[in-house]
Amino acid sequence: MQHIAVIGAGTMGNGIAHVFAQKGYQVHLIDISAASLEKGMATIAKNLDRMVAKERISANDKEDTLKNITTFTSLKEGVANRDLVIEAATENLDIKLSIFKDLDGLCEGKTILATNTSSISITQIGAATERPEKVIGMHFMNPVPIMKLVEIIRGYSTSDEVTKTIMELSSKLGKTPTEVNDYPGFVANRILMPMINESIETLYNGVAGVQEIDEVMKLGMAHPMGPLQLADFIGLDVCLSILKVMYDGFKNPKYAPCPLLVNMVMAGKLGVKSGEGFYDYSASRKAEKVSAQFVR
Repeated sequence: MQHIAVIGAGTMGNGIAHVFAQKGYQVHLIDISAASLEKGMATIAKNLDRMVAKERISANDKEDTLKNITTFTSLKEGVANRDLVIEAATENLDIKLSIFKDLDGLCEGKTILATNTSSISITQIGAATERPEKVIGMHFMNPVPIMKLVEIIRGYSTSDEVTKTIMELSSKLGKTPTEVNDYPGFVANRILMPMINESIETLYNGVAGVQEIDEVMKLGMAHPMGPLQLADFIGLDVCLSILKVMYDGFKNPKYAPCPLLVNMVMAGKLGVKSGEGFYDYSASRKAEKVSAQFVR
């Protein structure tokens, strides 16, 4: 398994392409937008430059990694002759189902189809294809080149052979694959998102401010990043989408998104990606200044 395709050149997609290419795999990075591909490749180059500066890799390693990635705007051309295709598009069920229906017709029968979804049912995605036994979840963590975990989610029909292959492949990337079953939110987000949502509820109810909530969790619970800062980093729209999937899946009120989160997303305050969330990122991508709306 040496030939990989990654669909989506955004934050997760370019990170996944980066780690495969750095390990010597031949990667096709696919996006309908040429501008997104250009931006994604620039991000990979920038991240590799940081690794060179820290003497974790050599300049030659950087060049070899970049040579291992070829970009495509055509899905048909990009997924041709691939052993594994990893979808890393927007966290939207309809978009993912459409992509997997297309992939099923475009890819060879041997090709394994994986999704980087953080919450959507692998079983449902697999059912959109004629090869549900070859559909699996590979949930990488952000930032992909740094974070070690990959949640490997097997759908109802995913075969033992495919699961074993993807577990071994993830280990070869230097990651720690952890197998979980296909339920809303899997493990990572089933635990993380309620904590983030409760942190937003705590702010919404006026118990404490943004910095105070984050400081309690960083200094009191040894979290490297406070939950509100983490929500900004993930993207408040992504957090909302995951909570909706979990609420729809379980019908349990504890997964209902906080009204403050809903309003912020409707207002376009999505966190780092939009320049403002719980913190103001207009001057720096670091969470140094609380957004004006939350300053007491």
